[in-house]
Amino acid sequence: MSLIPATILTGFLGSGKTTLLKRVLSESHGHKIAVIENEFGEENIDSDILVSDTEEQIVQMSNGCICCTIREDLRATLQLLAAKKRKGLLDFERVVIETTGLADPGPVAQTFFMDDEIAETFLLDSILTLVDAKHAAQQLNDRQEARRQVGFADQIFVSKTDLVPAEETEALMHRLKHMNPRAPQMAVHFGEVPLERVFDLRGFNLNAKLEIDPDFLKEEEHGHEHHDHDHDHEHGEHCSHPSHAHEGHGHHHHHDDDVKSFVFKSDRPFDPARLEDFLGAVVNIYGPRMLRYKGVLYMVGMDRKVIFQGVHQLMGSDLGPQWREDEPLQSKMVFIGLDLPKDIFLQGLQQCLV
Repeated sequence: MSLIPATILTGFLGSGKTTLLKRVLSESHGHKIAVIENEFGEENIDSDILVSDTEEQIVQMSNGCICCTIREDLRATLQLLAAKKRKGLLDFERVVIETTGLADPGPVAQTFFMDDEIAETFLLDSILTLVDAKHAAQQLNDRQEARRQVGFADQIFVSKTDLVPAEETEALMHRLKHMNPRAPQMAVHFGEVPLERVFDLRGFNLNAKLEIDPDFLKEEEHGHEHHDHDHDHEHGEHCSHPSHAHEGHGHHHHHDDDVKSFVFKSDRPFDPARLEDFLGAVVNIYGPRMLRYKGVLYMVGMDRKVIFQGVHQLMGSDLGPQWREDEPLQSKMVFIGLDLPKDIFLQGLQQCLV
């Protein structure tokens, strides 16, 4: 049996997750989807598209999809769904997990790698994050959960852009890009999203084509955290709110987000043993703060790319395709995390080069 793809849908309270999900579920796309809702009192999927409620909190929907609410942990719910599928009691081809608006997607993602039974049944496809254009500036300033959700994303959907001026949306997207350069962004209106932007994104597939936004690599040349953001002042950005205390001073002239990204690039090859030791050490120390990291590596003596990526302390690598003759031999890595010591990472990686 081939692995069942799973998508994690996250985003802060009120960002439009349920709207997007309802749209996906009510479209006649032929996908049989099992939805797992991990909600704490938020609006769950409207009862008008549900057919029946059962004791087990698994409900069948009118279009053949299934919806269940987590009562225990995610692992148990996934195992239950897989067992029912094997016995022919439930029919579904993919899973969507809608997290609560206050959730950190990290532990949800880790479930797919930590448990052998889950890893042998499901394949984590991607993490989708919704960001509410109207309230995002304040939420990103005040709430670490909102920043972490952006840091984990493989795809960012910006909702409610019709409620704010265009320059405000542009500034928000600019800020999100600085926090997470590897996630494409798309403005969405009432959850209207083409399904190819939702499913089979292969965000966690080590062999997927890895694109790091080329413009992001120019980041050092134009300190772009210092402009475009003045409009946030009216939202009380430098108010004396207690949750701002940890964000440091100077916060009023640019966003000092603790979720940041940086890129390492080199035309010199890596020494595999040194690199493995160094990455093992930083993951050991900074793993809980390393949200997502990913790269294409040029290793000494190898004619193929090495693709590596990780979430928190979980790191994996895989042999990628051969380097093409017209392609520069170059390593590119992107790290997204909470207050990671960029200098330590960059110097350490430099020392792993041949």
